Amino acid sequence: MAERTGLSVSAIRYYETQGLVKAERSAGGQRRFFRSDIRRLSFVLIAQQVGFTIEQIRQRLDALPDGRTPTKKDWNQLSKGFRTALDEKINSLTQMRERLDGCIGCGCLSLKNCALYNPQDRAYRKGAGPRYLMGDSPESVAKQP
Repeated sequence: MAERTGLSVSAIRYYETQGLVKAERSAGGQRRFFRSDIRRLSFVLIAQQVGFTIEQIRQRLDALPDGRTPTKKDWNQLSKGFRTALDEKINSLTQMRERLDGCIGCGCLSLKNCALYNPQDRAYRKGAGPRYLMGDSPESVAKQP
């Protein structure tokens, strides 16, 4: 499995302890993986590269069937949810790129602009962090009492 996936044995063991793959044991105690685990581990690597947590990856992989190799239809179902989450990340990153040189409310880059776009730190009402960068708009913050 390590040779085929390019992962270290310790990484595969870690993913096994996280419930992302399940090995059976031979009579001699060696781990035996299904061929479908190659695809699962490939999915794990891709998902981690785009910022998904182990828990988020596990939730998606839990949708795949146990006891049989997932079909193309199974992987397509998983892919749909993954695409939706990726689209959300892409939108968020696009907004971040567009707002980085302006007010991101409020991890403030400009106290002068902050007085105009975030008076009395209104963005804080929505919670901690750079609220506008996280998806809140100045209009939605202003509407809150």
